[in-house]
Amino acid sequence: MYADIRGTRLFFDVEGAGLVPDGPVLRAHKPALVIHGGPGGDHSGFKPGMSPLSAALQLVYFDHRGNGRSGQADPGADPRRFTLDENVEDMEALRRHLGLGKVVSIGTSYGGMVAMAQAARYPEAVSHLVLIVTAAHGGFVPKAQAFVRAHGTPDQQAVCETLWAGGFRTAPELQHYYEVMGPLYSRRFDPAAAATGRARAIHSPVPLNRAFAPDGFLRSFDLRPELSRITAPTLILAGRHDWICPPEFSEEIHALMPGSTLRIFENSSHSIRVDEPEALHAAVLEFVGP
Repeated sequence: MYADIRGTRLFFDVEGAGLVPDGPVLRAHKPALVIHGGPGGDHSGFKPGMSPLSAALQLVYFDHRGNGRSGQADPGADPRRFTLDENVEDMEALRRHLGLGKVVSIGTSYGGMVAMAQAARYPEAVSHLVLIVTAAHGGFVPKAQAFVRAHGTPDQQAVCETLWAGGFRTAPELQHYYEVMGPLYSRRFDPAAAATGRARAIHSPVPLNRAFAPDGFLRSFDLRPELSRITAPTLILAGRHDWICPPEFSEEIHALMPGSTLRIFENSSHSIRVDEPEALHAAVLEFVGP
């Protein structure tokens, strides 16, 4: 399904009913926007990883402009608009287009950055905010660079140098990056399962380069001054062994948001939904409530 908004076409998909039969009544499930990371990826990595949440939430997945099926449907999209601020406005426009009131906002990695900014700029739009393995400013990049240079294999160091340079040119190059980096993203890395996931995904180099190149927007963004504007109850989830958004960045967000809840998953890296999926689902469902 597509939404024509803000001069682009965003792909979105829905998992779970909004109204569920419960004896003589229809019980409403809260709508939840599920925001993917990258940039340069798509929502497909959440299927079926986030599907258990549809037992209590109506999940709305979407691909950022220029990413995934949004990119396929809008090949003329202007790369200058592949930015955090544009993705925030797209997310809010999609919420309104779908006629949703307050939503549960679930953002992972870069998706968490988009979710944070949207909750700060449109506090009336968010009932619950879930931030998974994310950061509030560009300081995560030099930390990740130092980690890979100190602990990465030669192949991992090589593909990350392409990432930091904004140098990916083709989708197969980006697929190769995730193949090589898989053992750092997940402590339970399964090569066969990861290969299946990569085959399902649509990889888009241009949005990723726009984010991570030396002049990319993720090098200089800083949401910390905005966090005090967030009014929604907030759950912050981090992986103890995360190489790219280590727990210190989640701890910082927690410290800047009095009343937020922080949980660190001790056996996870950046992909908690692979490393500790049942615990992740339980934490989110307990937080958002019935």
